[in-house]
Amino acid sequence: MKLSPTKNKLAAGIMLSLVCSGAWAADPFAVDSPWMLGDWGGTRSELHDKGIDFNVNYVMEAATNLGGYQKHTTARYTDQWMFNTHLDLEKLLGWQDTEFQATITDRNGQNLSDNLSDSRSPMLSSVQEVYGRGQTWRLTQLWLKKGFWDDRLDIKVGRATVGEDFGSIETHFQNLALGPGIPGKSRSNYWMNWPVSQWMARAKINFTPEVYFQVGLYNENPYNYDKGDGFRFEFTDSDGNLVPFELGWQPELGPDHLKGNYRLGGYYTSAHGSVYHTWQDGSYSSEAHGYGGYLIIQQQLFAQGHDNHRGLTLTLSNIMNDRRTSKLDNTQTVALAWKGMFESRPKDEIGLGAARLHVNSAYSRMLERENEYHGVSDYNDATYLPVIHGAEYDYELYYSVNATNWLTIRPNIQYVAAPGANSAVKNAVVAGLGASLNF
Repeated sequence: MKLSPTKNKLAAGIMLSLVCSGAWAADPFAVDSPWMLGDWGGTRSELHDKGIDFNVNYVMEAATNLGGYQKHTTARYTDQWMFNTHLDLEKLLGWQDTEFQATITDRNGQNLSDNLSDSRSPMLSSVQEVYGRGQTWRLTQLWLKKGFWDDRLDIKVGRATVGEDFGSIETHFQNLALGPGIPGKSRSNYWMNWPVSQWMARAKINFTPEVYFQVGLYNENPYNYDKGDGFRFEFTDSDGNLVPFELGWQPELGPDHLKGNYRLGGYYTSAHGSVYHTWQDGSYSSEAHGYGGYLIIQQQLFAQGHDNHRGLTLTLSNIMNDRRTSKLDNTQTVALAWKGMFESRPKDEIGLGAARLHVNSAYSRMLERENEYHGVSDYNDATYLPVIHGAEYDYELYYSVNATNWLTIRPNIQYVAAPGANSAVKNAVVAGLGASLNF
């Protein structure tokens, strides 16, 4: 498929959403409506009651550098279209506790992170989280989920992303390292987050309404994330399978029902990766399977005015990866988000977060040996590989404006220390602007 330029695609997407949403709606642009084009004269609510939901969403993220690796100021814009259909098959067909989801996404644009780091040692995160995994059309979701025995057992099969079920939290940061699907940020070669889907199966046991255990199987194939292969479904050339597992606790604490999300999990992959410490004389002498674990805590600390839709929420995470095959052996994040801080703006949110992405020392030593093998030691030599070590640190402060129930505007300021964990690269200051629009 030959894709048209971004502006043409934006116009085409708006026209498509107008057609899909019905421009005849009686209440378009209503501030209190969840959709820009309204309830289609009541048709949308009627469809929902029958078990049918459609959604068209547009997300954009712009960023510009205010200082860092490149002296000149550069602005970059990236976006994502999402076309979503959800079917409640219990309402539609009488299939008890069964639902179906289909989602197509399209990403476009450019990434400012390329201007903040040395191209030989790219940023470990990204200042525009909606960028990446190929700027292309994809089938991001196509799954069926069925509950058994009053939802004590939950089975999901089809095509899905790992991060929508495992290690998932709700965040609104523009910096990738602080976004949802945290484990995949440090093991992106195996753990596929949105919008890259894989053939999968997941089983979830709900011990109580608050406590669960789940395990999944996700087929790993290089074409899943290659540009232009967003609609390939075969199993050929499979590298192996990722098996994530997770124990979760999602309580509502105290009289204000403060929401919590506690996840302790891990993963193992049967795919082989090069063992970094075995690099010698131009090649690796050993391969191994990858594995890791994570702990994620997200807890609302208080409800403002006893309204648990407002208040302060704390998020903490720690991700550990094996030191044989992983470029990043550990990452940590800490974030605070306060929704409804101001009485006059109860749906606005302010957030502050920090992420640390640490480079595996075995990977650093491999780069040193490779430079020695090629006989280069001058950083300015084009063939020299910068020896990255230590960590990259990403910080962000944002303010999310709930302009309407269907439009959110989110200005932010980011600071990236040691982009790419390369001490030779200057720290960067980035001004960002994000927006989300539901048609």
